[in-house]
Amino acid sequence: MRDSRRLQNVQPPIIPIVGDLIRQHPGTISLGQGVVHYGPPQQAIDYIKHFLGDPDNHKYKPVSGIPALVEVITEKLRRENAIAVTPNSRIVVTAGANMGFVNALLAVADPGDEIILLAPYYFNHEMAITMASCRAVIVPTDENYQLQPARIEAAITKNTRAVVTISPNNPSGAVYSEESLRAVNEICRRHDIYHINDEAYEYFTYDGARHFSPGSIEGSAPHTVSLFSLSKAYGFASWRIGYMVIPEHLYPAVSKIQDTILICPPVISQFAALGAMKAGADYCLKTLHSFEEVRALILSEFEAIRSISMIPRADGAFYFLTKVHTEMGSMALAEILIRNHGIAVIPGIAFGMTDGCYLRISYGALQKDSVAEGIGRLVRGLKEIVKG
Repeated sequence: MRDSRRLQNVQPPIIPIVGDLIRQHPGTISLGQGVVHYGPPQQAIDYIKHFLGDPDNHKYKPVSGIPALVEVITEKLRRENAIAVTPNSRIVVTAGANMGFVNALLAVADPGDEIILLAPYYFNHEMAITMASCRAVIVPTDENYQLQPARIEAAITKNTRAVVTISPNNPSGAVYSEESLRAVNEICRRHDIYHINDEAYEYFTYDGARHFSPGSIEGSAPHTVSLFSLSKAYGFASWRIGYMVIPEHLYPAVSKIQDTILICPPVISQFAALGAMKAGADYCLKTLHSFEEVRALILSEFEAIRSISMIPRADGAFYFLTKVHTEMGSMALAEILIRNHGIAVIPGIAFGMTDGCYLRISYGALQKDSVAEGIGRLVRGLKEIVKG
């Protein structure tokens, strides 16, 4: 008896590992997992009554999502993302954006194929690629975590099937420019590969930064996959609802994958999602001031340790990815911070950052006072450990 060799090569999920360390050290403040501090809008709860009111809702529903939700998503995409859903494209409701990524990956790639990820990457993307017996080709971003289209194009081989971008970015908080996203999308079109763009943090932008959807580019529909999630904007993490916009020619493959793994997205969650999207983007946008305040607080606190820790510009999501000037590994540093200083962050090695000691700071889950205490602990801990 043996475990799957394929799974042996997959990195362990870092969030549960850090979660176990937190539980072993009561009183630890977590700036780890990427969730928001608020819950769903009341409309989401109210729409569950519509679900319960029809016994037929306890049966399987369409693989791609209930029609009422697909209709609302279609209008949202047109209005907010300038993405037109045409006969050449299709919406598929998923169990979160992670499910959407797995759908896209399995639909476009075979074992041994290559998928280009940009470092820092989202660890679940790299894990999924390894699970699919594909190879993640890692291309670095620049010193500000911005795209380098020329390096991306240089990494393309005959085995490349897709380039993955995330904007606003997890884990760096970078917001990619429209110009650079257009450049990547054009590279993908020219090389006849797919551009998979994760837009889970589309509403979380600051200081005038603007989110751009590559799926809005004229002529991009045949090679562009756009991934969205309700988990962040609507405080919807446990409800597991997202959606993807895919080329119509990928739908037969995606429907096979989703029908096998999921059959259909949880219908009760789809009704809640319908209510949430009726509340609209304003539900999220009205909370952004609280994120902006916390973001400014963190940047101010880190000014005191510029000699030992650097934070590149981060105009989106609710993350900072700081580089600490130490020879210590990021996992070792994260463990010491939990054990000795009561503060949890995520080690950068989980995001493919192996050229130094990086830590991801997530500031979305806690109220301002708790974040202030946590950042205070982090700054004091880094001062003591690094002694800069």
